[in-house]
Amino acid sequence: MSGTIALVGSGEWLPVMLDVERELLNNQNPVYVQLSTAAGQESPARLEHWKNLAQTQAKTLNVESRWLPVFDQDSANNPEFVEKIKDAGLIYLSGGDPTYLAETLRDSLVWNVIVEEWRNGASLAGCSAGAMALTTWVPKMRIKIGKNNEDVKGLGLLPNIRVIPHFDRMLGWIPDIITRYLLNTPPGVTLVGIDENTALVGGVNSWTVKGEQSVWILTHEGREEFKVGQTLLTN
Repeated sequence: MSGTIALVGSGEWLPVMLDVERELLNNQNPVYVQLSTAAGQESPARLEHWKNLAQTQAKTLNVESRWLPVFDQDSANNPEFVEKIKDAGLIYLSGGDPTYLAETLRDSLVWNVIVEEWRNGASLAGCSAGAMALTTWVPKMRIKIGKNNEDVKGLGLLPNIRVIPHFDRMLGWIPDIITRYLLNTPPGVTLVGIDENTALVGGVNSWTVKGEQSVWILTHEGREEFKVGQTLLTN
């Protein structure tokens, strides 16, 4: 039986989301696998920041931290990292660049073992870029001159849902983000906006809102709010 999934708007490895992570580790092997692949193009200082956050959160939860430096396709196919993912209780993909995350992990040995562990019952979480990449379509968020700025195929674990994280702030950053998503969300797929410090926990078709704010189902007709504790169903 597949494990629980958490789609998180923001707040990975911070005190505000500690209870969500604790719930995901409940009755699981106390091994917390943490990947900052989406931040793989950031500076060494930033990567060290992610590592420190991850290890501090695991220590607070009293579980083993396995923060893995999977930052490119070579490391995503490293058999040593594959072995460290096995027997995880919770596997967590943190934030950064969602298209880089999807393109780095897609069809890799690391991604294959993540899916296998989840199907065997491990919990799986994605925050911000991590949540976006678990679906089938990922918009290009960081436009770069002279680079490929096309949207990419996601990791495809959740074909029936698409995610806009940081939803309470995202429209201030990218005003056309809902329009872009709606134009690329086919019939039968549910588009959700997840506010910061908020998570959808459950899967694959039934989800409960956890954290501090709200989750929104978005359609061409408007939006429907779901508050903490409420359940929403996806197709």
